[in-house]
Amino acid sequence: MTPEMSDQVLGVFLIFCRVGSCLMLLPGLSSARIPLQVRLFLAFAISLALSPALLEILLPLVRTADDATKLSLILTEVLNGLFIGLLGRIFMIALQFAGHVIAQAIGMGQLIGTPMEDSDPAPALVTLVTMTATTLIFILNLHAEIARALVASYSAMPPLAGFSVRPSLVAMTDNLDEAFLLCLRISSPFVLYAVIVNFAIGLANKLTPQIPIYFISLPFVLAGGLFIFTYTIGDFLTLFMQDFSRWVANG
Repeated sequence: MTPEMSDQVLGVFLIFCRVGSCLMLLPGLSSARIPLQVRLFLAFAISLALSPALLEILLPLVRTADDATKLSLILTEVLNGLFIGLLGRIFMIALQFAGHVIAQAIGMGQLIGTPMEDSDPAPALVTLVTMTATTLIFILNLHAEIARALVASYSAMPPLAGFSVRPSLVAMTDNLDEAFLLCLRISSPFVLYAVIVNFAIGLANKLTPQIPIYFISLPFVLAGGLFIFTYTIGDFLTLFMQDFSRWVANG
């Protein structure tokens, strides 16, 4: 292999380090339901597709780098990719948390469904919400926008600058704040519903202690919660997709 070909292979591998580590954590593409081989070849295919636009940035660095610098570049690219993927993953974690809150608020917390994003069991309502949001990410073509954002990340996070710990922690804190504020906005109607309904049930139980009000009222609480969920699911997912699209567009 000629030195020029060796530099190009290393440049493509550096792109694969950032793209592959990012796809390990991004919503949808990192699902446990997708086989590992499929995810590996998908990351490799995306890396090859992006290489014409990125090799001109990486090749000058690779040609002048010694072995220690090359190892540092590989580690930097892996960390940068994991950081970008984790920022996107935070939104899905917040959505899952909101789904758990809603399921507990309307009495569906014990109804376990088939997990989609993770391997751990989750309430059926959480599975429904996360699966719908993941489908919308692909329908709205946000996976292609993520690829465009990865190309733009080489300007904001150049490989030669290394992995900046302090700015990364600040960005992650801001992202956590935004994502869980979104979670609160999404689940707030159901929290209010749970407070009002449980207060009314507790008061009725005190007035008629001979009757098991809680067990009698459970189907009605569940029906009311599902009724609210039916009429708010559109706004629920719209808020989530707006914030996720804003993060993809602005980084």
